[in-house]
Order: sequence, then C-alpha cells, then structure tokens
Amino acid sequence: MESVPPPPDEPASRAAAPVPPATSALRAAAARPARHVLSAYSGEHGVYGIVLVTALIAVGWNDDTDLEVLLFVVGTVLVFWLAHIYASVVASRAAAPPVPLRTALSHGIRHTYGMLVAMLIPALLLSLGALGIVEEYTAYFLALGSGIVLLALIGYANAARNGSTWGWRLAGIASTTLLGALVIGLSIIAH
Repeated sequence: MESVPPPPDEPASRAAAPVPPATSALRAAAARPARHVLSAYSGEHGVYGIVLVTALIAVGWNDDTDLEVLLFVVGTVLVFWLAHIYASVVASRAAAPPVPLRTALSHGIRHTYGMLVAMLIPALLLSLGALGIVEEYTAYFLALGSGIVLLALIGYANAARNGSTWGWRLAGIASTTLLGALVIGLSIIAH
C-alpha cells in the first residue's frame, strides 16, 4: 500500500520541521545546568549529602523550630563540604608531579558540589515552615521524607539510564530506598 504525501499547503508534521540553530543552541544551553544538578544528585557526594541531610534533619528533631533545624543542617553540611574539599586538596599533594593548587581546589569543589545540591530541596521545605507558609511539623516531615523520595528517584533514574526493564527499575527504587533508610538510621544512631 502506497503512502500519500500531504497536500503542498500542509506540513508533513511539526516534528519534521527544522529547528532554527539559535533555538537549538538555547535549548542545549538551558539543559546543561539542569543536567549538572541532576547528575549532582546521583553522584557519590550527592547521595552522601542526601543521607547526611536526612540524618541531620532527624537528629534536629530536638530543636524548637524549623529555622533552628534549617540552620543546623546548612551549617553542618557546609562544614562537611569544606572538609571534603580540604581532603581532596591535601590528597592531591601526593601526586607526582603535584597538581597545581588552584586546579586541585577547583577539582575538589566540582567533585563535591553534590553535597550542597543535596540540601536544596530539604532546606526549601524547612524554609516553608520557618516562614510560616506551612505548619512547622508539616514542613519538618516533608523535609525528612524528601531524602527518602530523592533516594528512590535516584534508584529509578540509574536503572532507567542503564536501560533496565521496569522490574529492575522497581528493584532499583526498592534497594536504593531501603539501603538509604538503613544508612540514615545508622547515622541517626551514631549522632
């Protein structure tokens, strides 16, 4: 059976229409920061940051307000982030020949920024309670739950990125969530 081309005055499809180079470049430029943020969450320091932030929120339960929990979380994550950058720079000094200090510092910051990204969503949720937009308990539990949800999303995204079937994607969600909850629980006990 032959396909009939559309009449000359109707486009074959919108998808087939060429995208102007300026539009394509803008889309690529806009997608780059989003990809950086998403890859920061699923990177080693992003996952570590999610576990750390969630444990700190749980430990912060003893504080009176969401603002105090927020300040505790942000302050602690900043200290840990600086410690990771410091460790990266010190470890770089063992290379022969040594990496230039500026390069080592830049690498340490790029490699560990996932820790900072990991606290964005929980910090935003805690801020809602601190500003009185939602009840403090609601904001607290949303911030606490966001860590578990982020771990589940990372499990799914990693499985999907590897081309896994739906069954393995669900297994990725379950394993990342359960192991993350176990590590968060151990972190709470340790603190």
